This record gives sequence, structure tokens and C-alpha cells, in this order.
Amino acid sequence: MTELIDSILHTVRTVTGDRSGFVPLHEPEFVGNEGTYVADCINTGWVSSVGAYVDRIEHDLAQFCGTKHAVAMVNGTAALHISLLLAGVAPGDEVLMPTLTFIATANAATYAGGVPHFVDSEANSLGVDPDRLSAHLEAIAERRDGACYNRVTGRRIAALIVMHAFGHPARIGPLSTLCDHWNIPLVEDAAESLGSFYKGTHTGNFGLVAALSFNGNKVMTTGGGGAILTNDSGLAKRAKHLSTTARVPDRWNFVHDQIGFNYRMPNINAALGCAQLEQVPDMLARKRLLAERYAAGFETVDGVNFLNEPEGTVSNYWLCTLLLDPNHMGEQEALLAALNDAGLMARPVWTLMHRLPMFADAPRADLSTAENLAERVINIPSSPNLVARDASD
Repeated sequence: MTELIDSILHTVRTVTGDRSGFVPLHEPEFVGNEGTYVADCINTGWVSSVGAYVDRIEHDLAQFCGTKHAVAMVNGTAALHISLLLAGVAPGDEVLMPTLTFIATANAATYAGGVPHFVDSEANSLGVDPDRLSAHLEAIAERRDGACYNRVTGRRIAALIVMHAFGHPARIGPLSTLCDHWNIPLVEDAAESLGSFYKGTHTGNFGLVAALSFNGNKVMTTGGGGAILTNDSGLAKRAKHLSTTARVPDRWNFVHDQIGFNYRMPNINAALGCAQLEQVPDMLARKRLLAERYAAGFETVDGVNFLNEPEGTVSNYWLCTLLLDPNHMGEQEALLAALNDAGLMARPVWTLMHRLPMFADAPRADLSTAENLAERVINIPSSPNLVARDASD
């Protein structure tokens, strides 16, 4: 036990370098035009949800991700909420999702009136396991009237949310095929996967819609913020309408044609994001170098493995992840304590959704792999500033 802790501490400290103070898990980096663009917003007075930078970040995001459209949102959870509404989730519908995910995934389904239905993950990507999901659907689901229904509960299965955990793309190809077979709309929770690719295509292009997050701890940040990605022009138009309080354009009258949401990203946040997006390629390159250094360092450490990007994918390595060997899974808490006590911020995976009191009675598949992974995952410092800016040249 002590030997494993010492080896992990030594390896992480060697990779992160001799730094004074606490080393965060992932901190933002502002080295470009952030100050200039934000000052421009302040000087012009356009700081709220209308402005040139909102239009610009939507254009730039769509171009970066290879989608036809991006619609800027106030945060990633709002993007998920609207995404589920666009997918047709209605009150009482079930929404398939991994139990190994951040709370926002399940919260967004409940905001739409849906019922989370938890499914298992696979160890090599931490994403939804398409093989186990297929077996689960064969056991409990049926196709009827062009939709999918849970034979056990009688409820419609209205969507599958696939979350790309820590930036590693899930096996989205087989999952997309599975959704087509069962008539289940696919929504990508790409909150953590800006700059990640599955077989040459950026995440967010495989589902009906996808949600991004630009929280302060993401690859790039707008302070708070998020976006919806889609290749469907009609859905993009509806996303913008719903997120702008469903207001009908008029020169001065306030007319709203349905229940809408005040979810649009403010211009001042978009200005920050435009400057951040300019820096993303360099940040991704340095994060990849950091991951390579971790991977090399942990090759000789027995009892733990560095989680590399799955075959056929390019990961942004948003968070660098260690996976304890099964015979060391009881040592996770001690390792977390040792790393944090040493000034190296480390975190486990989120509490599994089915273990939270509000979702304890939700329908679920067998979740044994996720339950095993939850006892073995440790995330370690992953900021791009842990690698010198000229190291990726």
C-alpha cells in the first residue's frame, strides 16, 4: 500500500514539476485576447445576451467542431435541457443514460419531465457500453408505433444520452446504430469532449444534438457557458428560439408563442470564449503532451494504469485518469488523501447516479462495471499550463 502511494506521488510530482503551492485538477488559462475582447464588450455596452461575440462564437464553434450549427447557452446543463426537448422528451418518458456521469445529465432529464434510466459503462472509454446496452434493450424493450417502449414500466424510451467521460469518446458508432435499430433519438453529452474525435469526426456530430460546457474547469471557458451542436437547421433555429424565452421577433411588442427559457449566453461571456477558442489548439497539444508524460511515467508503476484514449479515437484528455488494478480498488480513498495532502489535487469519479437518493428508485440495467470503475478511478492534475507553451511547437 505505502509503496503504491509513494510510486504514484513520485510519478505525478515528476510530471507536474517542482511547483510551489497546491496544483489544481484543471485551471483556466488566459494568455490571449481575453482582456481585449471583454474590454470591447464593456466599452460598447453590449454585455448581455445579444451582441457580435455571441454570433461569432456560434460561428467559430460550429467551424471548429465541424457541425452546421452551434447555439450558445448560459451553461452546459441548459444546453442538455434544451437538447432533450429538441429530441422530443416529454413528461413521463424514460431517458437512457450512464450512471457514471456528472449530475447535470440526470438533472436535465428531470427538468424535461423525464425519468432517468441508468445503463452501464465500459472500462476502456468509461462511456456507455453498446454491447451491454443492446442486451439490456433486448430484455426490456419493444418497438411500437415507430417508438421504443419499456415493457416493464410501460413508458416510452425517448432518448439515449451518451456522455464522453473526461474527454474520451465513447463507442458512438455502434451506439448510433443501436439507437437507429430501436428508434431512440441519440443525444451526446459532449460537455467534456471539445477537441475529441471518433474515427476522424469530432464528437457532437453523431447524435441528433449535442451539448458542450465551458465551465471554468473545462478545456476552454466562458466563465459559465455552454452550447448546443447540431447538423439540423430546423433544430438549431428551434434551440435559439426556446433559449431566448420563445420571443417572436417584433420591433417593440413582447410576444411569446410558447414556454421558453432564458438560457442564452451573454455577449461578455461569449467574448471571453472567442479568445479562449483561439487558444484551444495549443492547449490541446500541451494537454496531449502532458498525457503522454503521465502514460510513460506510469508504465513502470505496478498496481495502476493510465487511461489512454480508446483505439480509433483522439481524446482531448480533459482530465488525466488513473485506473487502479482490481486488487487495489480498496485503496482509492487512501490514495486520494495522500495526493491531496501532498498538494496535488485528485478526485474520484462522480457518485454514481443510482446511488443518489433522488434517483435511487429509477429504472436501471445491471451496473456492475460502473460500480467497479467507481472504486478505481482517480483523476490527477490536468491543466495545460503544466506543460510549457513552447513545448508543443
